[in-house]
Amino acid sequence: MMLPIKHAANFLNGAAFKPSDWGNDGLPILRIAQLTGKPFDNFFDGTINRGLIIRDGDLLFSWSATIDAFIWDRGTAILNQHIFKVLPKKNVIKKYLYYVIKAHAPRWADDDAHGSTMRHIKKESLSNKVWIPDLETQISIANFLDREVTRIDQLIQKKQRQLDFFPEKEKSEISRLVLRGANANADMTPSGFSWRGDVPSHWTESRLKAHFKVRKRQGYEDRTVLSVYREFGVIEKSSRNDNINKTPEDLSKYQLVQPGNLVINKMKAWQGSLGISKFDGITSPDYVVMVNISEHDHEYMHHLLRARPMPMVYHLISNGIRIDQWRMEPEKFLSLPVFLPPLHEQRQIAASVNRVLGTLRGVSEAVSRSIERLREFRAALITAAVTGQIDVATWHQRDETDRRLEKIEEAMRA
Repeated sequence: MMLPIKHAANFLNGAAFKPSDWGNDGLPILRIAQLTGKPFDNFFDGTINRGLIIRDGDLLFSWSATIDAFIWDRGTAILNQHIFKVLPKKNVIKKYLYYVIKAHAPRWADDDAHGSTMRHIKKESLSNKVWIPDLETQISIANFLDREVTRIDQLIQKKQRQLDFFPEKEKSEISRLVLRGANANADMTPSGFSWRGDVPSHWTESRLKAHFKVRKRQGYEDRTVLSVYREFGVIEKSSRNDNINKTPEDLSKYQLVQPGNLVINKMKAWQGSLGISKFDGITSPDYVVMVNISEHDHEYMHHLLRARPMPMVYHLISNGIRIDQWRMEPEKFLSLPVFLPPLHEQRQIAASVNRVLGTLRGVSEAVSRSIERLREFRAALITAAVTGQIDVATWHQRDETDRRLEKIEEAMRA
């Protein structure tokens, strides 16, 4: 039968703790952050409504920000506001109601949510009707979804592990190519530096000061603002929305950057925050901008200066009171040795790096799309089951999940 979800369970809202209530003793306070895996950071040792004590196996419904259902499994805690403790009524099983909330919460969020900075489910949303079949059918659907969702989740986890491997694979391939060259059979000779190891014998040793020179050019405030990311190198600052550093109104002291210039964040060079710019623009006066004074391939040099073990080397020549504020002085950077292949080989290596990255990123994107399709399938399957759109018995008999999963795999390989 169809009935308002508020008639299928009691929804007990958490306590409205104030910062002054937080401490380091007592029971942990379960907030939305902990529902998504973050560690506990606030505790309360005062008197609390016993109904707000959460234990393993309790059904929770986050009705603000991360709108979803959860079966709690991280020990005893106290429920904070913006989360419901859901207590199923007679003839309604908890696990079925868990899947009902997971199925309908996204629609409630889209249709009924309010709040400009944080999404909230309205109280009226609990009047929305949901399908509550007989107890035997609820058990059958819950068991079906437990089994099938677990299969899908295991496949998602497997693909996520593959996805997590790609950044490391990229770094490994870049380092191999720019430090040893594309010819695996080239004659090698000791570099004389423990961190550099052997180098192809026909490569030429020099110092970075033979290739770059510091140049500070200001008064170009009408240019595009650039920033340096350890993941990407030099990029247009506006291309990212995760940069917390606010751009000042007065840009007169910002430095000119032209294509081929090296830009270094002195405070984070040891994390890999430097790179050769492809852009014309301006960047922070706190960065170091260097112009090239030798003929070299910009892409090859970009990858070389960012490849392992270079960030470790920058760390060794940096100094400061705290490690997160260690500073690499330009003079020490320019004194570092560098081993370069002939110009034509630099270009060949840069092209090889681009091919390898193109292949790896193509596979990575395919795996990401596969994960997204699996998540969509999981959500659709839950919705179909708790709304009576599928017969879970015949679905299993037809091995329908296997067929859907095979289609997703075929799409990834295409």
